[in-house]
Amino acid sequence: MTRLATSLLAASLALAGAFAPAALQARPDGAYFNVELAAPASEQRVIAGGVVFTCEGTTCVGPRSSTRPLRVCSELRREVGTITSFNAGGEELAEARLARCNG
Repeated sequence: MTRLATSLLAASLALAGAFAPAALQARPDGAYFNVELAAPASEQRVIAGGVVFTCEGTTCVGPRSSTRPLRVCSELRREVGTITSFNAGGEELAEARLARCNG
C-alpha cells in the first residue's frame, strides 16, 4: 500500500469513529445498561434479565444482552428496588416505560 493510500485509510477510519453514533461506539467500561437507583444496592453483583450488573452505591452497569430493555429493567427492579433512570445503549427509557418498569 502506498503512503498516500495508508494516510487516506487512517483518516477515513478516524472520521468514521468520530461521527459514529454514541450507542455504536465501544465504551471503555463495556457498559451497555446504565442504571440509577433510588437507594443504594445491597449487593455488588446482581443478575437480572440474563444480565450481570455491577452495582456501586446507587449506580448499576451491565453489558448488552438480547433481552428487551423493559424486561431487564423490571427484573432488576425486583432485585434492587426503585429505578430512577434506566439507559440502554445510550437511549434513556421513556418516563412512561420507566413507570411501568417500577410498577
